[in-house]
Amino acid sequence: MHNELVRVAPYVSIDRVQAYWDARPCNIRHSPKPIGSKEYFDEVERRRYFVEPHIPRFAQFERWGGKKVLELGCGIGTDTISFARCGALVTAVDISENSLEIARERAKVFDLANRITFQQANIEELSKSVPLQCYDLVYAFGVIHHTPDPARAVACVREYMGPQSELRAMLYAANSWKRIMIDAGLDQPEAQFGCPVAFTYTEAEARDLLRGFDVLEITQDHIFSYVIDKYRQHEYETVPWFAAMPPEMFHALKKSLGWHLLITATLA
Repeated sequence: MHNELVRVAPYVSIDRVQAYWDARPCNIRHSPKPIGSKEYFDEVERRRYFVEPHIPRFAQFERWGGKKVLELGCGIGTDTISFARCGALVTAVDISENSLEIARERAKVFDLANRITFQQANIEELSKSVPLQCYDLVYAFGVIHHTPDPARAVACVREYMGPQSELRAMLYAANSWKRIMIDAGLDQPEAQFGCPVAFTYTEAEARDLLRGFDVLEITQDHIFSYVIDKYRQHEYETVPWFAAMPPEMFHALKKSLGWHLLITATLA
């Protein structure tokens, strides 16, 4: 999907987006243990942060203790629990009711349900489901690029922010190793085939999407470096071309061609 040609996906209904994520919630296969068990949730968390160690650094979970966090696209609740465990009061929304069902169970398992409000919601019409109030942090890791009209979603985000609020968002990067592989027909945006919409952004396009915000920082990170077939078996073997690189070279590659644009912004 080329952003220079498509900025909005009006041909994709929100029902289709919901059906996609209901069919296979993000990260649901990170553990073979029984879904809903503590062992399952612990392994999902370990795997997520092992493969994507930049997430805790970016989210800064400990920083939001005692603060109000609005998480958009919470999925099955890995980051949600990390915020709540550090003392945040979290409102977590997702388009997928199936994802939310697992996330609610997770909150119960870890005795954090009293710190989290879960809500099924379309982020393009957020105020229909989530009462307007000011949050200290709006956190949207890998969700805005999956909605048919990202600009509309960003406009909704503004309504939940005040002068002291912060937005931390991840968008898929157009100038990335992953995008090169997708364009060559060698990869796809998500593990599950047929993702209805997955926009990618250059840094300039991300800033344009966030007009009206003061973008404090944009960095790039994350290249998935493991052999897929072995990764599915929970084995972590690095593909040969990345294994041959010195660590500092691979780090530099992630900073230039990483799949994740990590954006921190406040209201202008």
